[in-house]
Amino acid sequence: MCRSIKTLRPPVLPEEATEEEIRAAALQYVRKVSGFRAPAAHNQEVFDRAVDAIAEATAELLDGLEVRGLGAARKAG
Repeated sequence: MCRSIKTLRPPVLPEEATEEEIRAAALQYVRKVSGFRAPAAHNQEVFDRAVDAIAEATAELLDGLEVRGLGAARKAG
C-alpha cells in the first residue's frame, strides 16, 4: 500500500507538490498505519483527523526543506 506514496520534493517532482498530492500521500500513510482502506463509520472522524494532521505536517515539511543545488538547476532551465 505505501508503495504508492511518492517522493514529493524537487528535483523528483519538477514542480512543488500540489495539495492533492500531499493529501493522497497522507491518506495512503493513514491507511497503512491503521490497516484500514476505508474506516468503519465509528472510526471515520479520527481517520479523517489523522489524514488532515499528516497532510498539514507534510506540507510544513516540504515548505521548510532546503534542497541544495536546486536553485542553480532551475536558473539554468
